[in-house]
Amino acid sequence: MNSRERFLATLRCETVDRPPVWLMRQAGRHLPEYRELRKEHTFHTLVKTPELACEVTMQPVRRYDMDAAIIFSDILVIPEALGQPYHFREQGGIGMEFKVDCEEAFEKLSSETVEDHLAYVTGAIRNARKECGDTKALIGFGGSPWTLATYMVEGGSSKTYHLAKQIFYRERELFDRLMELITEATIRYFRMQIEAGADVVQVFDSWGGVLAPDIFWDASG
Repeated sequence: MNSRERFLATLRCETVDRPPVWLMRQAGRHLPEYRELRKEHTFHTLVKTPELACEVTMQPVRRYDMDAAIIFSDILVIPEALGQPYHFREQGGIGMEFKVDCEEAFEKLSSETVEDHLAYVTGAIRNARKECGDTKALIGFGGSPWTLATYMVEGGSSKTYHLAKQIFYRERELFDRLMELITEATIRYFRMQIEAGADVVQVFDSWGGVLAPDIFWDASG
């Protein structure tokens, strides 16, 4: 049983020789080979260049012989593809180009060209699929609609999620339209990843825990 077979069998709840091993954030700061790349390229360049994203994806697999590779990307590629670019704040955290907190801001968004905007991700996945071959599993991913909405409405990272919750409670129609747009784009994005060669896609609901249990499903789209 090779790594990919072990990983896929585990997802099917079948008996395996041992649990498959991978980490949520395999690629990145702790790897010296990654730090060397970061001396020459920005994070966005690494994400948006298929050859570089594939290289970063495969670095921890080569070093630690993980059972699965996780494509190197970011959950905020969806807001960016919808028309809301993101950046890293000097003081830490994420900043968005604008806040989607009113009708005027919402009208700046569009899902018409999501596939074109995110072609670099599918390019990276195709490259990584070739390197993984039939022996290593490949994981794609994306953010949950609620988690993406928090960044989009708040204008970046937040500690209170006040604006996102306010839109949910006070401007429900706008909130629902935003969630529908994010959900549609994310579904298309996941299909792209699977078609490009990902064995599975993982949904990161990073900020689902800030929702009260009685509103979780309504606010999660």
